Amino acid sequence: MLNFEYGEKSCDFQADSVKVSDVLAELGLLEKALAGKLDGELLDLGGEVSKGGRIEPVTAESEEGLNILRHSCAHLMAHAVEKLYPGAKFGIGPCIKDGFYYDIDVSQARGIDSLTEEHLPAIEEEMRRLAKESIRLDRTDMDKDKALDFFKKRDDRYKVELISELDAPVVSLYQQGNSVNGVYVDLCRGPHVPDTSRIRHFKLLSVAGAYWRGDEKNVMLTRIYGTAFATADALKEHLRRLEEAKLRDHRRLGKELDLFSLHDEGQGFPFFHPKGMAVINRLLDFWRKEHARRGYDEIRTPLILDRSLWMQSGHWDHYKENMYFTEIDEKPFAVKPMNCPGGIMVYKTHIRSYRDLPLRMAELGMVHSHERSGVLHGLMRVRSFTQDDAHLYCTPDQVKKEVVGIMDLCDYIYKEVFGFSYRVELSTRPENSMGEPGQWDAAEAALKEALESTGTPYRVNEGDGAFYGPKIDFHLEDCIGRTWQCGTIQLDFQMPERFDLAYVGPDGKDHRPVMLHRTILGSIERFLGILIENYAGAFPFWIAPVQIKLIPIAEAHEEYARKLAGEFMGWGFRIELDVRDEKLGKRIRDAQLQKAPYMIVIGDKEAETRAVSVRERTKGDLGAMSVDEFRVLCDAEFDPVKR
Repeated sequence: MLNFEYGEKSCDFQADSVKVSDVLAELGLLEKALAGKLDGELLDLGGEVSKGGRIEPVTAESEEGLNILRHSCAHLMAHAVEKLYPGAKFGIGPCIKDGFYYDIDVSQARGIDSLTEEHLPAIEEEMRRLAKESIRLDRTDMDKDKALDFFKKRDDRYKVELISELDAPVVSLYQQGNSVNGVYVDLCRGPHVPDTSRIRHFKLLSVAGAYWRGDEKNVMLTRIYGTAFATADALKEHLRRLEEAKLRDHRRLGKELDLFSLHDEGQGFPFFHPKGMAVINRLLDFWRKEHARRGYDEIRTPLILDRSLWMQSGHWDHYKENMYFTEIDEKPFAVKPMNCPGGIMVYKTHIRSYRDLPLRMAELGMVHSHERSGVLHGLMRVRSFTQDDAHLYCTPDQVKKEVVGIMDLCDYIYKEVFGFSYRVELSTRPENSMGEPGQWDAAEAALKEALESTGTPYRVNEGDGAFYGPKIDFHLEDCIGRTWQCGTIQLDFQMPERFDLAYVGPDGKDHRPVMLHRTILGSIERFLGILIENYAGAFPFWIAPVQIKLIPIAEAHEEYARKLAGEFMGWGFRIELDVRDEKLGKRIRDAQLQKAPYMIVIGDKEAETRAVSVRERTKGDLGAMSVDEFRVLCDAEFDPVKR
């Protein structure tokens, strides 16, 4: 007999095995189910189970259910492509955040030379036709060798390669379709929706190139991105957000606002213009002042260091594929991918006492990471960036207080200064970790204690810690609901061991310090990109590249305008004077497009009375006021640097 439970409900089956769908139906849970979960294991509704346990339905309203829906939609898309363009071959098609993609090779397909966005409407139409036919997605478990033969006969080298690397005697395939609508078979672990009628609200979004398995040495495939949702309203809202995101794209705004540029001569290495540097420098002014106020000392360490240092730190074993190398005096050196080993060298220049701890060393360090060209994205994914690092050295009993202090700094900067909400994740030991399990357990427990003592809600992200220690990650949410991982706190017992760090304790003996790695903004370049998109280029007054735009109506008003410009700059404001030989209307429109917080138009009346006619970016015309009144208005603007 098989017994199943869901909450207070239960049911029994006098059989050796039973379908998941039959169990859910008996419990009254089948109606909205896309799949089932038995003792935490996801299963197809048509799957047979031979043991009882705690069972629950998986619906499209849950994260797991939505992932199943999207992955099934990827299969539906592949079925449509194969039907329209016979001979197309398929790589991988996973679900991703907010959607899915599939990598496709059409080099041998009939009826098409290349896949472009112009083909998406036809593929979508075929997907909808197949969805209406309620085609079943049936799973078959097949011996690995038979599966290899099956895909070899289909001349499908991508599936053959994937199966060959699987360390399992049996693999699972999913089939949908028949002789009428075409049979599509894919290698997949599942689970999937029971039939295509469950896939109703979807949209194909874009086409991009993607190297097979992300390796630039492999063939370039065509990647189709799409999305799917449980309801039409959810899909509509997501598409609205995507359109809003296009308007806020930091690459477009960066060019329009003259903040930065990207060039083929330096792929992944952004070029910052004067206005972009104005924003960055203001951001760093605030960063430095706030860190000094909280007891941090700033350091700077070299960009290039001997390879032996990176071998000692563990980066050589765990990160060398992403590093750049050079040679000096016939000795191997590496461009630093992280700041921590350099900071450790500073720590070791003195004998440290327990009275010196906690020691907080902050560094705005330029680091380099070799990213593949296909993943580079404006300021969000670059090869060279400035990390707002800090490394804290403390005694074991100081860890909790220091972590709480970092969390308080994050909360102030994210919420009060920039207005972001955020969520927190605790990432635990990864597969490539260094050190003993006991040290990891202690480190994870220390971070949990800090989170729980402050009442901070968090979720555990299993296996996603750094190779040297667990971490707390902060994910910011912007004004259109997107999330960005920025700050991190990493607790590290490994580096102090590898570099033999010590402090003299009250007993006069050497003790090992605990090391905390942390960033708040993360990458300065990436954070600038986030700010551009969050504010749509309309920066708050304190950080705006141009705070006040001065526009004299005619040449006769330029002298007064220049005098005001000098006065405003003397007050510490960033101004721009527009005396171009253009009509007033065009100059005003250009100022609005440049998103300066204040615009001042200067004519006869203003020049004669030492007044200014002020227009505020969001409130519109504020009317005429004296120069002194305008200064009071500007001084009242929020400015954390003056805090």
